[in-house]
Amino acid sequence: FNQIQSTKNIQKITSSMKMVSAAKLKGDEQRLATAIPFNSWTTALCGEPTLVEDATFEELPQKTLIVPFTTDKGLCGGVNSFITRGVKDCVSKLKAQGKECDIVIIGDKGRGQLRRLHADLITRSATEVISPGTFALAAALTSEIMAAGGAKDYDAIMIVYSSYVNAAVYKQRYKLIKPFNGEGEEEPMLMHEFEPDTKSEVLGDLYEYMLTSQVYHSFMDGAAAEQSSRMAAMENASKNAGEMIDKLTLKYNRARQARITTELIEIISGASALED
Repeated sequence: FNQIQSTKNIQKITSSMKMVSAAKLKGDEQRLATAIPFNSWTTALCGEPTLVEDATFEELPQKTLIVPFTTDKGLCGGVNSFITRGVKDCVSKLKAQGKECDIVIIGDKGRGQLRRLHADLITRSATEVISPGTFALAAALTSEIMAAGGAKDYDAIMIVYSSYVNAAVYKQRYKLIKPFNGEGEEEPMLMHEFEPDTKSEVLGDLYEYMLTSQVYHSFMDGAAAEQSSRMAAMENASKNAGEMIDKLTLKYNRARQARITTELIEIISGASALED
């Protein structure tokens, strides 16, 4: 009986968490809808995001800084496991290709999962990130990434994040952001004139702003994916709790019925013995 009551309490909690996640998802969807057009200009410079699944990572340069976006809170399905699995796969493929990489983790859950296997590659981590995210928060995270080496020590920065599709589906993607380096024919933005500042300063500022914009979009996309995953996880938990309550109730009723039947048999047997 106590098990039934405690399972019912758990079901109430998971149902409430599902409703809270559904409400938060609405807000995250709206913030993502504004972040997508805000970040659309970066596609011309960085290209479209690539799916992590079945990726070969051959286009990555010699030295890459991997930035996976994970969550600080749990109870959200496999949203963090998919990201860390993709990062582990990327690291192993890069090592096989003779390339180097380091990791800067956003989120406590990702740090906990990745430091078991790749603790030596983790240079920095940012946890207890305030939600919902803002552009100021994205700028602060970018500062951490730049402080970890950024464009100075690495040939590219790779952002790995969960991309929201709809309330039931999210996919893992990565963006590759390369610094504006190169000379001669490889010099970036040859068709543009820069005034009054020097071109190198402008490109440095533009690169940092582009990285911030990409971080902001990835954070918004990941937040929406997190809430949709949590909503689905809590719905499954509520369903499982309901099934468990039914099984325990059936077991409890059978035990109670058996006890009543035994007591009735004892009363009847006692009455028969007195008559004899």
